[in-house]
Amino acid sequence: MSDLTRTSSLHPTAGGNEGRSNLSPVRFRAQGFTAASSRFGGWAAAAVLIGFWQGASSLGFVNALFLPSPIAVAKTLAGLIASGELWQHVSASALRIATGWICGTAAGLLLGFSMGLWSLARSTGTAVVSALFPIPKIALLPLMILWFGIGEPSKIVTIALGVFFPTTIAAYSGVDSVPRNLIRMAQSFGVPFLDIVRKVVLPGALPSILAGFRISTSFALLLVVSAEMIGADKGIGTFVMQAGNLMQTDHLLAGVTVLSLFGLAIARGIGLLEKTVLRWR
Repeated sequence: MSDLTRTSSLHPTAGGNEGRSNLSPVRFRAQGFTAASSRFGGWAAAAVLIGFWQGASSLGFVNALFLPSPIAVAKTLAGLIASGELWQHVSASALRIATGWICGTAAGLLLGFSMGLWSLARSTGTAVVSALFPIPKIALLPLMILWFGIGEPSKIVTIALGVFFPTTIAAYSGVDSVPRNLIRMAQSFGVPFLDIVRKVVLPGALPSILAGFRISTSFALLLVVSAEMIGADKGIGTFVMQAGNLMQTDHLLAGVTVLSLFGLAIARGIGLLEKTVLRWR
């Protein structure tokens, strides 16, 4: 068999481009887990829910005393905004959340990174966190009041405790999940310890830390409402409790709406933070 015949038998398209027309492109199948979200999906779901709620109220299926219509709640909310009463409660709650969250996050990141980097801190910190984390932090509020008084410090410390434990666990898990091969490679090149932490460990742990932020901010919002219901003259929790005691369900639902918007704003802020600091992903 000649070389030309052998080449033609091994490569049917070697003599021209006739065989290429029979080839079809293969569909890309590796996009099943691509993170994607609809811009209008959430708004559509909220509109449908509010529409059903308004329809049930307008048709008299529910008593306005037990469940006011969305229009009534919106009017109440507008009146609270116009009078300035709502701003007083929101500002008091926001200040408590911000102070407690910052304090608890700073302490949690410090302990979490220590547990991830040093064996002694890991052995002692794991035991302490495992023992104290399951305790409902709002149950400690009476003790915090005895220690710090009925004012702001007791509420801030309670919020900080609630934020501290999920932040510690998230930071420790993030540091522990960093591939050890990257750390060993940096050590083999003589990179200083602080540079390894800053350039290798911290970027690898950031996704877990930011996920912990989402949990800790939810804890802070829950705890501030509970703490304000027990002992405070201003705050969303106080407003909701007073409205419930007076059976002002329109005011109560207005307060709940503010809490929901508060949570959405915090989640949106953390989402923007993730997009900013995790661009390398």
